[in-house]
Amino acid sequence: MAATLTSRLAPPEIERLFQTSLFLLVVTGFATLFGTGKLDLASVAFVVIALLLRGYLLLHDRRFVIPGRVTAWLAVLYVLLFFVDFFFISGRDFITPAVHLVLFGMCVKLFNVERERDYAYLAVLSFLMVLSAAILTVDSAFLAAFAIFIVLAVFCFMAMEMRRSSLSAANSAPLAIPGLRTRRAAISPMHRLATSLTRTTAVMVMAILAASTFLFFAMPRISGGYLSRYAQSDAISTGFSDSVNLGEIGHIQQSSEVVAHLRIDGDVIGDHPDLRLRGSVLTLFDGRRWTNPRPSSDVLVQSYGRVFQLSTHASAFDHREEVRIARGPQLNLIHYRVLMEPLTTSVIFTIPAAQALFGSFREIGVDDDRTFHNLDRDRTVSVYEGVSDVSVPLPTILDRLQGASLPVLSERYLELPELLDERIPELAHKLADTQPSPYRRALAIEHYLTSQYGYTLQLPSEPPVDPLADFLFHRRRGHCEYFASSMAVMLRVVGIPSRVITGFRGAQFNQVNSTYIVRASDAHSWVEAYIPGAGWTTFDPTPSGDAPVTTLWTRSQLYLDAAREFWREWIVNYDVGHQQNLSITGIRQTRDKLSRFRRWSASIYTRMLESARRVHRTATSDPKRLLRPGLLLLAIVALIALPFAVLRVRTAWRAASPSISPTSASAILYLRMTRRLAREGYLRSATQTPSEFAASIGNLEIREAVMRFVAAYERARFGASASAAATLPKLLDQVRNTLARS
Repeated sequence: MAATLTSRLAPPEIERLFQTSLFLLVVTGFATLFGTGKLDLASVAFVVIALLLRGYLLLHDRRFVIPGRVTAWLAVLYVLLFFVDFFFISGRDFITPAVHLVLFGMCVKLFNVERERDYAYLAVLSFLMVLSAAILTVDSAFLAAFAIFIVLAVFCFMAMEMRRSSLSAANSAPLAIPGLRTRRAAISPMHRLATSLTRTTAVMVMAILAASTFLFFAMPRISGGYLSRYAQSDAISTGFSDSVNLGEIGHIQQSSEVVAHLRIDGDVIGDHPDLRLRGSVLTLFDGRRWTNPRPSSDVLVQSYGRVFQLSTHASAFDHREEVRIARGPQLNLIHYRVLMEPLTTSVIFTIPAAQALFGSFREIGVDDDRTFHNLDRDRTVSVYEGVSDVSVPLPTILDRLQGASLPVLSERYLELPELLDERIPELAHKLADTQPSPYRRALAIEHYLTSQYGYTLQLPSEPPVDPLADFLFHRRRGHCEYFASSMAVMLRVVGIPSRVITGFRGAQFNQVNSTYIVRASDAHSWVEAYIPGAGWTTFDPTPSGDAPVTTLWTRSQLYLDAAREFWREWIVNYDVGHQQNLSITGIRQTRDKLSRFRRWSASIYTRMLESARRVHRTATSDPKRLLRPGLLLLAIVALIALPFAVLRVRTAWRAASPSISPTSASAILYLRMTRRLAREGYLRSATQTPSEFAASIGNLEIREAVMRFVAAYERARFGASASAAATLPKLLDQVRNTLARS
């Protein structure tokens, strides 16, 4: 990366190692930024071309430098481009032009290294790209990219220090770099340098990660979850706003992006595969678009702690007493916890019928349709808990309910489009007029749609003039919006108040962490019809689609999703509440483990003491009863010790009669001699022969005694000389006596 730095270059191995590590650091910084998915195509193409060119030059050891005068003109020109980008291209969003500035500076600096500090500028620009990625995303993939960047950064800065030291050295002596082994030769080959650097880098990175992990979790938190505000996405938010065009939810369902993780207390096997998350309520339909004028919204306050009581808030159209009678006296309450991905919508998704919410909400708004909104515009709440009553009235009870709808309902929930195809009312009356009750009329319309129409996500290439009539009488295939809209309109035609609900239905259960994974493909819309005597009752006219096929790949993704949930829960949304929970849990678990250990040790001591007492009582009252177990224990000990005793006796016998087995006896006696010498400080190296070891002894008298023993030992050990072996005990005594005199 340099052409005019200095006439004195670093050794080739170190120079190439440094240039390669710095280039990889730059590539990793850009890859981390690219992984956010927030870069435009032009920026990606520009940087990729620059990196490929730089990599080609580095691979072929060629140099190319942009002159300093050209660089200066490029800098002045980009100042103007920055303001154009800020005001006209990025819509006055400061982050995007700043990222473009960092990328442009990095590409220019790749080919304009004139001074030593330019290398440091490149490293800083790489870090700025990683910092930009941290602002643009909070996805768990950032953790892996950041870990790789840390490893390369440590490696690169160590190589940079080696290069600086070699350039400043007056000669080519070996470098004494902390953490690296010095070599006897001058400069080590490149692969040896890389190996040493890799080992030291691994140690340093592990120390950095351990220290940073401790600091992250231990530092006091004043507020938390601040990272989530930088990753808000409106990819699916349009389907849960105050207005939805027919077809928008169908687009959402084509994405597999994770929207939320939901955990239900006590559910470890997936007991709720058909769960619903209720979001927005839509009441007015003009034939192509559903809207909601958002009637007056009440502001709920916390009852105690962080609890919002929702069951006490009854709308003008929701008579809680009659609903309770219809559903029965027994409540079926579930407690659940929702971890939402960052979205721009303010809707709070709940399992119907919501009774209470727990979370760091400051204010919650609720309207007559029981749609809940977070009223704090500056704070996105992504983690909250809820309590819902999932009991439903029995069909036999609903079938018996009769009565007229409230007059006030006709103002909003019976209004029809001005231009409604005349075939739709005809179909509605044909299906419903013969039914005896409102519930039966709604059920007939629902059954007709689920049985006579097909489900598909293939949207028409050109929106029809009347999408509802086109769906009912021509295409006869569609997704949930068309089914829900058709049923809601036909219910209104026959005098049953209705509204369309948007939210999510169904989820994939992750057995790894007992969590339901709610994806964008689970986006759904259904119908709530007002049944006199039972209140708003849920109907879903959409037929079931094909069940997803479970494969090895989908199972492996469950582990990745569990890790992603942990990342969002304990990194992105880590706050003082999580910190307190972590501390309390750690203290409680430590206390429980210590208590269990004390109980275990006390029980062991009690059993041992009781056993000793039993033995004592038996020995006192009836000593003969101990004879059999005593003999059995003695036999077991004898069997275990017998091989060792035989080996020891055999060794002693061979050492006492060396002429019988000269080879093995000489080895035994030589080992005794070396052990005796070792106790006096004369240690034999594993690479020394007996003669070399004897010659290395500094004391002349001891050396001569050992050499006489070694001469006889070699004749007996390798020549099988019985006469030489017979002299070894006497020579060993001479060595011992010499050591004693010395």
